[in-house]
Amino acid sequence: VQLQACGGGLAQAGGSLRLACAASGRPVSNYRMGWFRQASGKEREFVAAFSRSGGNTFYADSVKGRFTISRDNTKNTVYLQMNSLKPEDTAVYYCAARSSSTLTSYTTTSRAYDYWGQGTLVTVSS
Repeated sequence: VQLQACGGGLAQAGGSLRLACAASGRPVSNYRMGWFRQASGKEREFVAAFSRSGGNTFYADSVKGRFTISRDNTKNTVYLQMNSLKPEDTAVYYCAARSSSTLTSYTTTSRAYDYWGQGTLVTVSS
């Protein structure tokens, strides 16, 4: 599967952005999906994930209650809705996919993912 992330940009603190991760080659519903981010000078960190079924989601504590991961099977696209943005959310955001035979499990470890999008930059100004 190939992943193409987009939707990043400049937002003010308290604002919102929606990132999209378009998949091609295989249905995105075949994969566990995740979003990660990497700020300048820092390691890549987990943001959000959900299971193949889409029914189980998990969020990093830093974004819980502000970010929402979702999927549109008709568009073969995964989204990350980001609300109440903070300057510390500034980073390059990556979507990732992991092949999975199970429907209900999600993955929060970056090294466990098989496929990655190219990243999209989110900058939040104070």
